[in-house]
Amino acid sequence: MPSDLRIRAQVWRSVRWTLTALLAVCLTYTGPLPMTCQAASPDDQSPVQEKAEQAGRKTVLFDGKSLKGWQVLDKVDFDRHGEVRVEDEEMILETGLFMTGVRWQGEFPKLDYEVRFEARRRDGYDFFCGMTFPVADAHCSLILGGWGGMLTGISSIDGFDASENETTGSIEFENKKWYKVRLRVTKEKLEAWVHDGEREHKIVDIEHTDRQLSVRWEMDTMPPFGFATYSTAGGFRNIVLIQH
Repeated sequence: MPSDLRIRAQVWRSVRWTLTALLAVCLTYTGPLPMTCQAASPDDQSPVQEKAEQAGRKTVLFDGKSLKGWQVLDKVDFDRHGEVRVEDEEMILETGLFMTGVRWQGEFPKLDYEVRFEARRRDGYDFFCGMTFPVADAHCSLILGGWGGMLTGISSIDGFDASENETTGSIEFENKKWYKVRLRVTKEKLEAWVHDGEREHKIVDIEHTDRQLSVRWEMDTMPPFGFATYSTAGGFRNIVLIQH
């Protein structure tokens, strides 16, 4: 990218990040906020689809007792990470300076799979879930609660991160509250949902075959699959992989 275009892109990103953070602060004074994302359609929750998903090959990635199969990241932006431990069947990533993360050490599919898990922000103000995952030969990250605590989206698409592409959304995540999350990767599409305890909301729905997917440099040590938090303590449980 020419230097002048790069500078303009960086300026635009800085402005957008600032506006996102200011919006999050302002909205804290307005009371409960509905999710600014698409509610799941009847087809997304149909018994037929649920039966098909149950027929897939299921792998439990977190046993609720130990960090077996997981590596605590300690390089680059993870070098001053917080403590990672298991307590009451929860994988806890304590607040780091700046990031705390874990990487799955086993094999992981590239397409035709779904990941299901529960996550919560235990403490802090930024993203409590930065889940990096493969899409064919590329990788990207699902962000929940970034930039002031509300932002959702995929980092990155065509060079634009979760704060500046068509997946950008916002949810008023409550600290200590559990959210059920689903991510589905097929040959053509990338989809994600968040269940807030009352209903499931679709937050990502894109076709990826003609898009350039990538991770931000902070996540370079995480592929093929893992979880991270930023200046925030997060918790994860019931992490399951379903292969179709």
